[in-house]
Amino acid sequence: MGEVIRLEERRARLRPDAVVGDPVRAEFLFDLASPFTYLAAERVDRAFDAVAWTPACSRTLRCRAVPANEREAEQIIELAEERAAALRLPLEWPERWPMPVPAAMRVAHYAANEGRGAAFVLAATRLAFAGGFDLDDLEILTEAAAAAGLRLDHCLRAAREERRDGAMEAAARRLLGAGADRLPALWSSRGVFWGEERVADAATTARLAAAANR
Repeated sequence: MGEVIRLEERRARLRPDAVVGDPVRAEFLFDLASPFTYLAAERVDRAFDAVAWTPACSRTLRCRAVPANEREAEQIIELAEERAAALRLPLEWPERWPMPVPAAMRVAHYAANEGRGAAFVLAATRLAFAGGFDLDDLEILTEAAAAAGLRLDHCLRAAREERRDGAMEAAARRLLGAGADRLPALWSSRGVFWGEERVADAATTARLAAAANR
């Protein structure tokens, strides 16, 4: 259904002039139900040398990834479509949006623990918001897992493991404690930046700090 993306090859093409030295690191906290995760993920993967991909529970935050009513949904749709146009990214809305995707989030937690967080999040968000597919549909979820190089039996088990929800709630509480109120968010040595539009600010700040320490 989808094309398998070779992340290592793409990173090599996109970072031909990478600076030798300590890698510029960040933690990317996200909710797969949010179109802003899709809009941010591609740039996050390119902007940092090392990223920890952390699914977080949007319900814990004040600004939820899944809107509470029709008016909020309309506002998110309008803003996401404006940002997608500005970034020149395709945007298709999954048929069941706005709905949470708990199974996909649990698989994202498993993927991150296996060191495949980037591959899974990129594959999943492309399927959801570039293809318009429902991530909690078993066929679509296994497609994302296969594209990320994950064992399907382990992913299917992870999708049912409610214990993973606690880790995602804890991640969101960490963000709240740092003053953040929305997802996606980036956490680097220079602090927390929240909102898809802050990706460039977070990357620039982190790289300047890293350069100053060399």
